Amino acid sequence: MPSKESFALEKLYRDWVAEMAANPGAGVDELRKLFDHWGDVTAEPGGVDYLETEAGGVPAMWAVPKGALTDKVLLCSHGGGYVVGSMYTHRKLFGHIAKAVGCRALIVHYGRAPENLHPGPVNDMVKAYRWLLETQGFKPGDVAFTGDSAGGALAVTTMAAAREQGLPMPAASMPMSPWAGADVSGESYDTNAHRDALVSRQTSEGLGGLSLGEKGDPRDPLANPLYTDYRGMPPIYIQVGEAETLLDDSRRMAERAKQAGVEVRIDLFQDMQHVFQFLAGAAPEADDAIARMAAWVRPKLGIA
Repeated sequence: MPSKESFALEKLYRDWVAEMAANPGAGVDELRKLFDHWGDVTAEPGGVDYLETEAGGVPAMWAVPKGALTDKVLLCSHGGGYVVGSMYTHRKLFGHIAKAVGCRALIVHYGRAPENLHPGPVNDMVKAYRWLLETQGFKPGDVAFTGDSAGGALAVTTMAAAREQGLPMPAASMPMSPWAGADVSGESYDTNAHRDALVSRQTSEGLGGLSLGEKGDPRDPLANPLYTDYRGMPPIYIQVGEAETLLDDSRRMAERAKQAGVEVRIDLFQDMQHVFQFLAGAAPEADDAIARMAAWVRPKLGIA
């Protein structure tokens, strides 16, 4: 039975969908203003400082919990279909995760579509990763990736792009509700259509097409983690809400990684909506999920 607190996210999503339906001609700027309120449902983690910076020329934000380890880091990619969302909307979410893990987080404000079409976002994430390794003194084993939705896809595709560019793999990756972009072949788009308050086939096709551009390939391995080559990747921990239309994206990603010999864990959270971890500090399901992430990744980073 979901907690009463968890319905705050569902209400936010249904309000957004109603507003978008009432204004079908809304432009990208209007959508971004709507999604700027994503973090409204997240409680302030407390004891976390935020500092804006540039990571390899890409805008970013440090989330620094009090007493955090300085030699370990989470590289964070925000969701929003590569079109909406920002380091500001996700500041508190990643602050909670960093605080639970006990290290700093670097939240990357990668260039969004349509101004920055694929492979722009994944290239920006690789720039930030290279910056951590080459100018900030981090070793690959000191870095874990995490992200939600489109950012969850980036938590995987960034590893593939980094490998192509000759960079070593990080210690681990933790995608939350990862998204296969314009690929809407998952059966859960049908089976969970009545349960998911935000994401539909139309949503994914629209945002996916906008991020790829007219000539983009929805099966590009650096755009769609269902087609990524997982061989040689570090351990991956996927979390997804059981009520999501994107449920099968996560399941199929996990299966593909397992077939490539990758250590994979996937946790399904009963009745939870897309990126329910946004309810951190406000709903027990989100706090449980983040505690699981921290317990899983700390040994991978060598944190006692």
